[in-house]
Amino acid sequence: MNAPLRRAEIDLDAYRANLDLVREWMDPVEVMAIMKADAYGHGLEPIALAAVDAGIRWIGVLTVPAALRLRSIGVGEDVHLFTWQHDPALDFRDAIDSAVDLGVSNVAELQRVIDAVDQRPARVHLGVDSGLHRDGATLEAWPGLVSLAVDAQRAGRIEVVAAYTHLAESSDEDDASAVALFDAAVEQAEDLGLDVPMEHVAASLAGLERKEFRKDMVRMGANLFGIPGADGVSASDLGLEPVMTLTASVAKTKRVPVDTGVSYDYTYRTANETTLALVPVGYADGVPRLAQGRIEVTIGGTRYPIAGRVAMDQFLVDVGDDDVQVGDTVVLFGTGEHDEMTVLEWGRALGTIGEEIVCRIGTRVPRVYEGHRVEGHVAEYLRGERP
Repeated sequence: MNAPLRRAEIDLDAYRANLDLVREWMDPVEVMAIMKADAYGHGLEPIALAAVDAGIRWIGVLTVPAALRLRSIGVGEDVHLFTWQHDPALDFRDAIDSAVDLGVSNVAELQRVIDAVDQRPARVHLGVDSGLHRDGATLEAWPGLVSLAVDAQRAGRIEVVAAYTHLAESSDEDDASAVALFDAAVEQAEDLGLDVPMEHVAASLAGLERKEFRKDMVRMGANLFGIPGADGVSASDLGLEPVMTLTASVAKTKRVPVDTGVSYDYTYRTANETTLALVPVGYADGVPRLAQGRIEVTIGGTRYPIAGRVAMDQFLVDVGDDDVQVGDTVVLFGTGEHDEMTVLEWGRALGTIGEEIVCRIGTRVPRVYEGHRVEGHVAEYLRGERP
């Protein structure tokens, strides 16, 4: 049977298994399932609905528009949706009315939230810059942010839900210093009259490796998709299952003589008379041009290296004299159970991380959801029965 031209198979059973395992590891600490970047390229709505069906009650989605998408498909207010990167021109009213949690890092941003409040208070998490320097208030700006939050909460304009930070994960010593800085900031906030009901500091890597950093909640992203962040650690080492398998079909084959130049710039020449197989996935779909000489794909259980430059829409593999036919399935990365490369191996081969690889897979590649977990709210959404 011919394979589809290209597709990303999303195993919801694997996602649920990872979710259950991580929640078991973190127990009794709450787990926030992070789904930024369209759920790491896996598709926000189906992944979120699968997590909700599994009992997740905290989801992180980066932006307010993403949170409102989830509210629009029936993710109710019993599920807290945390956002922390805001358009400077964003009107926060819809977010507040939809009970979207807002990470806030400076006085001007908090004032915009306060000004947007109508009938219900805004749910706010106050961010501390503990050394990553992307988000959060600096030590100098923190007292002003806290003082404004205290006044706004007393006036019924906001509800301070939590204080949070994000770690640089550069070393154990740096992370310990960052958490100490965060702890001091929370203590200072309490001295200024602010009750801090919840604290969240650790993301996937720190959540696994530093139990003392888990606080009240851990933000888990890559681990839930079977992509561990620790150096030298595979998904199987942790008992996690990769969720995405990227496949394509052989679109064309041709026999060529020895010393044939292949693809742009002839950076690859055939060593013998051979067969070239065309795979219709390119850098427009998220396969880096650097993949030549570093990445092998699997056809019929055999690995073949990418031959020549990766083009926008396709690349070639040299399959020698093997019986490879048009329509045969090409596995670019998967679970590794059939000798295919995993996304973690792709990351290492390309000098990056697995998260970048899955996030790069473009919208031209259809996501196909599989497994027994394609049920309940997920099945309704995929059948078009949810907005």
